[in-house]
Amino acid sequence: MPRKAAGARLYQRPESGIYVIRETGRPQQSTGTTDRRKAESALARYIAERDRPTAGPATPDQLTVGEALAIYGDEHAPTVKDPARIAYGIQALVPLLGALPVANITGQVCRLYQRKRNRAPATVRKELGTLQAAINYCHAEGYLTVAHRVKLPPKPPARDRWLSRDEAAKLLRAAYRDPETRHLARFILVAIYTGTRSQAILNLRFMANTTGGWVDTDAGRMYRLGVGMAETKKRQPPIPIPRQLLAHVRRWERKGGRYVVEFRGQRCGHVKSAWKRAMDRAGIEHCTRHDLRHTAITWAMHNGMDRWDAAGYFGVTMDTLERVYAHHHPDYLQSAVEAMERKPKLYSRTDSRGLKAV
Repeated sequence: MPRKAAGARLYQRPESGIYVIRETGRPQQSTGTTDRRKAESALARYIAERDRPTAGPATPDQLTVGEALAIYGDEHAPTVKDPARIAYGIQALVPLLGALPVANITGQVCRLYQRKRNRAPATVRKELGTLQAAINYCHAEGYLTVAHRVKLPPKPPARDRWLSRDEAAKLLRAAYRDPETRHLARFILVAIYTGTRSQAILNLRFMANTTGGWVDTDAGRMYRLGVGMAETKKRQPPIPIPRQLLAHVRRWERKGGRYVVEFRGQRCGHVKSAWKRAMDRAGIEHCTRHDLRHTAITWAMHNGMDRWDAAGYFGVTMDTLERVYAHHHPDYLQSAVEAMERKPKLYSRTDSRGLKAV
C-alpha cells in the first residue's frame, strides 16, 4: 500500500544549514535563511499562497484559511493605513489554522486556537477578527459563495485606568528631571491636554506636511492628520489647543526642531523605554501610554465638559463616551437622583379611568 504523501515541511541542508521547504509532488523551495524562526515564517507564507484559487467562487470547504488570508493580505492589506496589523494576524493564524478549510472553523476550533496561542483574550480576538475580515473580503470579492462566521472570544471590559493629578505631576517631574527622558515630558503634556493617540503625537510637526499631523501656533490649532491624509476609524479631528499647552508648544517651537517630540534632535519612533524609566522613577504602576488618553477624557468629564463637545474634541463616538466615561461626569444620572429625592405625590383612585393626585 503506498505511503500517504507528506505535507509541506522544513528540511535543513547539512552542508549549508539553509532551510528548504519540501512537499511531495512539488519542487524544493529554499527559504534563504539558516534561522529556524524565519524559515517557519517562510513556510507559513508558502502554505498560505499554495494552490490559491484562480477562479471562483469556491464553497467554504474548498477554500483553505491560508488561501483566504493570502488573498486578503495581498489585495486588501496594501490599501489600509497600517498593513502591519493585518500581517501580524496572518502570521499568527497560518501556522495553526492555515491548512484547514474555511468550513472547519467552528466555535470549538476557535477555542482550541485560543488555548494553543496562549495569549491575552484581546490579542486572540484581534487575530480571529482578522480571519473574519479575510473571509468577509473573499465573499465580497467573489472568491467565496458564502461568508462563514468565526466565533470570537468575548470582548474584554474597557480599561478604566487613569492618572490622578498627583500621579500626573509625579510622572511629569520624573520625565523632565532625567535628561534621557526629558522628551517624554512633551509627549505627556500633549497627551493629557488633548487626548491624542501616541503615534499621532510622535508624528506631530511644527509645519504642515503630508505624512503626519502638525500644530499651527499662530492660530492655536492642532491638526492630527497630515495634509490630504484620509480619516480612519480612529478619528483624529483638528482641535483648538488649550492655552496652557499652547504656551508650551510655542516655547518648544522657538527652541527649534521639526517635530514636537524629538530625542537628540531626531524624531522619536516610540517612547517605550523612556516611559518605563519615568514610571519606575515616579513609582507609578499599571499604567500604559494609552492611559494618558483615558486620563484626558476622564478629567474632561470631571470638569463637566459637554458630552457632544467631548466626542468631537477627543474623536470618540457617543456610544464609547457613554459606555466608558459618562459615569465620571458630575451630571451622570443626576436627574434620576433628583427624582428619587423629590417628595412623592399621593394618588387615590377616583374612577375607572385612572388615578388622580390628592
